[in-house]
Amino acid sequence: MSLGSFIKKQFIDVLQWNEETEGVLAWRFPMQDFEIQNGAILNVRESQVAVFVNEGKIADVFGPGTHKLTTQTLPLLTNLKNWDKLFDSPFKSDVYYFSTRVQTGRKWGTPQPITIRDKDFDMIRVRAFGMYSYRIADARTFFTEISGTREVYTRDEVEDQLRGILMSSMASSLGGANVPFLDMAANQALMAQEVKDGLAQAFARYGVGLDEFNVASISLPEELQAALDERISAGMKGGLGADKMSGYTKFQVANAIPLAAQNEGGMAGIGAGLGAGLSIGQVMAQSMGGALQQPAPAEEPIEARLEKLKGLLDKGLISPADYDGAKAELLKKLIG
Repeated sequence: MSLGSFIKKQFIDVLQWNEETEGVLAWRFPMQDFEIQNGAILNVRESQVAVFVNEGKIADVFGPGTHKLTTQTLPLLTNLKNWDKLFDSPFKSDVYYFSTRVQTGRKWGTPQPITIRDKDFDMIRVRAFGMYSYRIADARTFFTEISGTREVYTRDEVEDQLRGILMSSMASSLGGANVPFLDMAANQALMAQEVKDGLAQAFARYGVGLDEFNVASISLPEELQAALDERISAGMKGGLGADKMSGYTKFQVANAIPLAAQNEGGMAGIGAGLGAGLSIGQVMAQSMGGALQQPAPAEEPIEARLEKLKGLLDKGLISPADYDGAKAELLKKLIG
């Protein structure tokens, strides 16, 4: 290249990114045929990180501040190029800026219910929705794992990938948490914490830092929610008691009586005449009678009750006087 051609080449003496467009996470400085002037100024704002890439390899990473670009301030790039320390010509590399600001108010949700094992309801499918926030924590990892050499990489693009990671982590965390659905629904912060720990580790593998994660709502599919509402209603009517199946049976029979009475001909109209109505009445009576005649639970052995009493005393839940009095009553029963 002649001296005249060299002089006509365009050189860059200031590199900076003003982040004029919202939602951009990574931006490549437009180099084209330009070259960076030796001694040029690199401006990196507090919410940014700049990465120099040479021939597909990350050469240097610059944090916030004003940096003068020379062969002395680019030691890794200098080594890759095998430049002599006195080399004073311009150099050319790709420069990528990354926004490290926290991306707040991002919504998440389960497009399809997640199936988990629950100790109260066996296998159930749950849906959940909430908000999360994140930021680029490791620009080097983010570049090599996600954004790559694109001129612009946006928040919407990365969140397509993050949603898949989020759903996978949520299914894994909830499936292994062994927390009943009723507890999760009553304490959404508990559910959020169960998911957040595993999710933060999954995000970190891609250079993304999870800032906040919360659960706004958690619900069952309609058919399961209807069954749960019916069970809760039975309990509120005082039918569950010590024997849950007995109470639930009585609740179903009680609900069936007014429904049957609404049919044409009243109770007898369900079958063929009065005989059928009496038969149904007998079946209902047997069901209710069987539920009501459930054997009473066996009384707890006195030795076990004494052990529990001692445990209450050790925990300071009862006074020594209360303990001595109750112990004396139990011993009378045991001896007598």
